[in-house]
Amino acid sequence: MGQKINPLGFRLGTTQKHHSFWFAQPKNYSEGLQEDKKIRDCIKNYIQKNRKKSSNRKLESDSSSEVITHNRKNDSGSSSEVITRIEIQKEIDTIHVIIHIGFPNLLKKKGAIEELEKDLQKEINSVNQRLNISIEKVKEPYREPNILAEYIAFQLKNRVSFRKAMKKAMELTKKADIKGVKVKIAGRLGGKEIARAECIKKGRLPLQTIRAKIDYCCYPIRTIYGVLGVKIWIFVDEE
Repeated sequence: MGQKINPLGFRLGTTQKHHSFWFAQPKNYSEGLQEDKKIRDCIKNYIQKNRKKSSNRKLESDSSSEVITHNRKNDSGSSSEVITRIEIQKEIDTIHVIIHIGFPNLLKKKGAIEELEKDLQKEINSVNQRLNISIEKVKEPYREPNILAEYIAFQLKNRVSFRKAMKKAMELTKKADIKGVKVKIAGRLGGKEIARAECIKKGRLPLQTIRAKIDYCCYPIRTIYGVLGVKIWIFVDEE
């Protein structure tokens, strides 16, 4: 039986880089690790909370028009804000947080960054360190597995067939310059009692080659039938 390993951790130091850059003494290392997790969770919760608020406002304003709400249900969901990664760089008196995001609509609003900084200050209680948050837009959104996983989740929650959602996600990757992609969904697909796994692959995917730059994402989707798991591998390039 083949031994499975996370493609990102397998390539650390070659094609993948660490998302946190800081130094700590061995006795303080666990505290810094927990602080990083709090920062990442706080940012993700803030975006989810504001996304729900903005979607509720749109539904209230468009409740009189059935055509608009019908089109919104069939929307691709590509405009939703998805964080691809959060980089944290710590200095003696400053914490730099770089948010890489696909479609930064909410965070571009006036006062959004300041509000997020206040929430982070309360969460981590950093009195002696100041926070510096910057936003970087991803150049090719459909090259990121997190964005494709969020798109599939959006489709499945709107009762779209899982095969149709997977094929549409594969079509979106044509807009990006990639060499191969693999999408796998497991769980009670289509509401069936027995769980199973479905997989679609296109192009090359050399998982054994360390110099191959492969992006990977594992994403849980909560549906009315239970939790589905989505895994996406994207072969970007070979160094």
